[in-house]
Amino acid sequence: MSEPAGPESVAERIIAGNRNALSQAITLIESTREADQERAEALLEALAPHAGGSHRVGVSGVPGVGKSTLIDSLGSWLVEQGHRVAVLAVDPSSTVSGGSILGDKTHMTRLASLDDAYIRPSPSAQTLGGVGTRTREGMLLCEAAGYDIVLIETVGVGQSETLVAEMVDTFVVLMLAGGGDELQGIKKGILELADIVAVNKADGDNVPRAREAVTEYSGALRYSRRAGDAWMPRAMLSSGRTGEGLPELWASIVEHRAAITASGELERRRQRQRLSWMWGLVEETLLRDFRRAVAAAGLLAAVEQKVISGDLTPRSAARELMFGSFDTP
Repeated sequence: MSEPAGPESVAERIIAGNRNALSQAITLIESTREADQERAEALLEALAPHAGGSHRVGVSGVPGVGKSTLIDSLGSWLVEQGHRVAVLAVDPSSTVSGGSILGDKTHMTRLASLDDAYIRPSPSAQTLGGVGTRTREGMLLCEAAGYDIVLIETVGVGQSETLVAEMVDTFVVLMLAGGGDELQGIKKGILELADIVAVNKADGDNVPRAREAVTEYSGALRYSRRAGDAWMPRAMLSSGRTGEGLPELWASIVEHRAAITASGELERRRQRQRLSWMWGLVEETLLRDFRRAVAAAGLLAAVEQKVISGDLTPRSAARELMFGSFDTP
């Protein structure tokens, strides 16, 4: 068997726009094998100087709000405007098989057919906020490959969306109208995170209700402006199905980035994101090594069995594992 290509060789192919090399590299960084992680780290180091120049946009919202349809239409329109668009669509993972459920690429058929677009569905692996543990690295790889816009579609199934906001420049939350009290659907936490609220599916008979919802959200967003922010969050209409409102939505996204760039907030945001990325990796590594250590010491199986049987509370079990005072049989 031939040796895997070195990081410099793979990096050169990615920078040259080789889509196969990009896909293989993302597969590599998603691997949990220690040897693959070492290769992935070397590759990321080689590509880091070529990354960071894209406009990173998070798109979130509850299931059924039309995220994939909107991204398909918006991304296709952006390619027509001369952009290169990458989509990291974080797919829900089955708790049974661990595999992805939705396969978001199948919902973006128009965008997937374009040469200047790249779509990568990735299983979320049950991570908080529906964000795959390697989404940040995938974003870096896409930037190095020359994609100037990276859209991150999250699962949006009720987990914290904080992790999404911590890795993008602009955070867009999609909402629906006509489903009851609109303000019940936009919690304080989301209001504090959202840069733009787009009331989606604003087409056909739903347009009047969507306009009413925009008015409600606009009023609520006036009270959510963050201290020191150069941007007032706004609400607007959009329709992924018809494309109505998408140029205006993108204009607001661009306006938002320009405002936070001019104020220095973009650089401060990127700095916070790099620190968050670092600590996320530290926590992930510590947990992995801890599990290996207690398993090797013969503690893990015994403690887990006691928790299952009810002989030990989860809190006590955690303390026993962490401080190694559990008396193994």
